[in-house]
Amino acid sequence: QVQLVESGGGLVQAGGSLRLSCAASGSIPSLNVMGWYRQAPGKERELVATISSRGTTVYADYVKGRFTISRGNANNAVYLQMNNLKPEDTAVYYCNVRRVLPVYDYWGQGTQVTVSS
Repeated sequence: QVQLVESGGGLVQAGGSLRLSCAASGSIPSLNVMGWYRQAPGKERELVATISSRGTTVYADYVKGRFTISRGNANNAVYLQMNNLKPEDTAVYYCNVRRVLPVYDYWGQGTQVTVSS
């Protein structure tokens, strides 16, 4: 079992920055992809960014150039630096660890990010 705890959300004005952190504990699979997803009210959960255990990153088009994902050296943390935030970035942000073989997703409880205009 894997436990994920997010932190760093909050209220920020448009153009501002936030840094989200996710602490992972438990039986973290060595081959994994860590990532961030978000869900706005009335919308489906969507990908924000992922990073593999080899460091390969993937970003959604709507955050490219503004957000940066990174992970801790000990495979037990993932971070999301969010710059130039926009009101449309307002959502609950969820940390995810995906076990690759077999595929299984672990989720955190989410942290609210609100961007005011």
